[in-house]
Amino acid sequence: MPEVDRGSPIRVTVWGENVHEQRDASVKEIYPDGMHTAIANGIRANLGDRVVVRTATLQEPEHGLTEEVLAETDVLTWWGHAAHGEVADEVVDRVHREVLAGMGILVLHSGHLSKIFRRLMGTTCVLDWRSADDRELVWTVAPHHPITQGVPNPIIIPKQEMYGEYFDIPAPDELIFISSFSGGEVFRSGCTYRRGHGKVFYFSPGDQEYPVYHHPDVLKVISNGVLWAAPTGERSLPKVSRRPTGWYETGETLSAADPRLTGGE
Repeated sequence: MPEVDRGSPIRVTVWGENVHEQRDASVKEIYPDGMHTAIANGIRANLGDRVVVRTATLQEPEHGLTEEVLAETDVLTWWGHAAHGEVADEVVDRVHREVLAGMGILVLHSGHLSKIFRRLMGTTCVLDWRSADDRELVWTVAPHHPITQGVPNPIIIPKQEMYGEYFDIPAPDELIFISSFSGGEVFRSGCTYRRGHGKVFYFSPGDQEYPVYHHPDVLKVISNGVLWAAPTGERSLPKVSRRPTGWYETGETLSAADPRLTGGE
């Protein structure tokens, strides 16, 4: 896999399911060009020439996530809701492999139930919810983390879908944001993980029925997440290494094959 040159722009692919925007008039009114376009435009506006941004959608061949596209993607953002089951397993396998090899991924809002996020987490990723025009306050709990830089505390979202605990995810490597809602609920709304060589950031604000992806502070967080998740070295899958005694001094290497399983060398 290619070595990352951080003197060159971060290559971002913004993936959107693009179902609600085509099907629901209320969503099309808010996002006439799709949520993926709003997110992509926000990343471009915040990061300028530090990024090159492309979009991909469910409806494209291989959902727009071919081997070639992913090989040219440093950070993938993922939004899905109505059609999680329509995402081909072979594409999920492909994305999962690239994350383990070092590609960053940002999973947004209802992407918590996507095949790829559940694969990465190893849990059901279920939660409580309510769509009733709640006000959401996104509280920073890691003020020195790169993702929170330049972000007000709290971010105020006037109307948004409520997400509440219990959220069935592994304990985050880093908890970045906690949200509170006008109904009294709280939610772990910004969580980071490392999976293999890749970085994962889950950020919950962003229901399709509200203009959250036009909110400058939400777009700032996503843009910061792109910078944080971008790989800094060569992309490669973790691998088994069988080491002879003293290998770090002699430079000696051995086949990774276990002679107990192969009948000897």
